[in-house]
Parts: sequence; structure tokens; C-alpha cells
Amino acid sequence: MNKLKKEFYLRHDVIMIARELLGKLLVTRINNKLTSGIITETEAYNGIIDKASHAYGNRRTKRTEVMYHQGGVAYVYLCYGIHSLFNVVTNEENIPHAVLIRGIMPAEGKGYMKQRIGTKKDFAKIISGPGNVSKVLGIHYSVSGLSLLGNNIWIEDAEQVADKNVMTTPRIGVDYAGDDALLPYRFLINTQVLHP
Repeated sequence: MNKLKKEFYLRHDVIMIARELLGKLLVTRINNKLTSGIITETEAYNGIIDKASHAYGNRRTKRTEVMYHQGGVAYVYLCYGIHSLFNVVTNEENIPHAVLIRGIMPAEGKGYMKQRIGTKKDFAKIISGPGNVSKVLGIHYSVSGLSLLGNNIWIEDAEQVADKNVMTTPRIGVDYAGDDALLPYRFLINTQVLHP
């Protein structure tokens, strides 16, 4: 196990961190069930200056307060009253940067993942959509604020994905953010280079 260290999360450039998270292994041990997936898609949220961020304009609520914690914790929020969306908090305390994990390639615990989504069929090689990622990994919004240095949710290091195998696009579903919706803060790995 080569768990990412605190220093990885404390860096100031959330866009660079979002890019570097591609190819790393997101691991959960929930109810003693170990599951993991290679991170294939991320989105960066650049804090108080980013109109797409929950913390835009230094907004602080009971839900968003976790974003202001020191980097290296999970920010998990409920979307549409249904989906738990998992984010990695980065930067120093009181700088609310976060990276949304939008896609994974299942690695370990595929049987548990199938149970969680209620299927016996083989599911896609890539789990796409942040709600689906949390569901198959057993991540619930109640764990928001949990340290990523512990033994329930963590990220393991892996070799950096080459630039030629990464696509960069605007983020999804943030049209309300005006010009900030066009920022190239979404990163996708070319899954042809991955091996399940």
C-alpha cells in the first residue's frame, strides 16, 4: 500500500491536483468490504473565486464547512436528495479547494460493487458519473469530513498518466457559473491505456 501523504493534498494548485489524481487508486473499506477503482475522471473546484464552487464568494454553510478544512479530507454532499458525491479537499485550512471524482475503473471488490448497484450482470469497465462512483464504493454523505489518511477511504499513489493520454474539457452541469463554466477544469483519462 502506497497511500498518498498529507503533503499531496496541501498543495495550492487544485487544477494540478485534479490532473494528478488521474490513474491513482481510490480505495474504500466500508462495513469491512474492501473496494477500489482507478480514478479516470476528475473536476477541479477553485474555491471562493470559482462561481461553480459551493464555496464561491466565501460561502460557509453547515454543508460546505468541510471544504474549509485542511486538505486531505473527504467532502461528500447529497445531490438531488439521492446521490452522494465524493470530493477530495485540498490546500491549507480556510482555502476551500476541492476535486470531484467523476469516474473510476473498478479494480478490487467488483462483487461488492455489483451488490451495491443491484445487478448480477457485468457492469461497464468504467463507472461514470460521481453518484455512481460513490454508490459502487459504498461512500455515503454521512462520512463528509473523514480523513483520507485513515483506513476507511484513502487514495493510493500510482505512476503519473502521460499527458498524451489525458483529455481536458470544461466541467459538466455548471452552466449557472457563467464564464467559469467554460474553464478547462475537467480531466479524463484515455481508458484505452488502462488495464482492468
